[in-house]
Amino acid sequence: MARRHHYRKKDEQPQELDVTTFLNLMVVLIPFLLVTAVFSKITIQELNLPTQAAGGAELDKPLAVIEVMVRDKGLEIGDGKSIHTSIPRKEGKYDLARLSDELRGLKDQYREKEDITVLLEPDIEYNDMIGVMDAVKVAQVMVPGQAEAQPVVLFPDVSIGDAP
Repeated sequence: MARRHHYRKKDEQPQELDVTTFLNLMVVLIPFLLVTAVFSKITIQELNLPTQAAGGAELDKPLAVIEVMVRDKGLEIGDGKSIHTSIPRKEGKYDLARLSDELRGLKDQYREKEDITVLLEPDIEYNDMIGVMDAVKVAQVMVPGQAEAQPVVLFPDVSIGDAP
């Protein structure tokens, strides 16, 4: 039998990779991905769970409870026992400006109070909840002599729960 010898040439150079097609793909793909990328801003709301009315309260301070109930028909401000103010919806939206005005009046009565409870009905939309929480935390007030409204902190410690 004849034997074939497979000899390898000793001076053979390793082959180079042709990356031009890959580079062409990257030139097109990278700008496409950058243009179609969604740049989002993440915001975190700090919340507290509602506390019991008698739990941990100091005896020398009067216990004031302020609740904002977000209902399908409008907003209600109460003290946990009764409703003091009812704010109907305007043109299908919650009247957050009036809510801020009412809460500024309550803040004038209870200057040391920092907490408030927002109670929601089950079918309230997320954006409405966030809008009410922002209105409860900070109000925009026009100061005489200034062109822009200034933020005034109302009740920064917000607790949320289910409306009765």
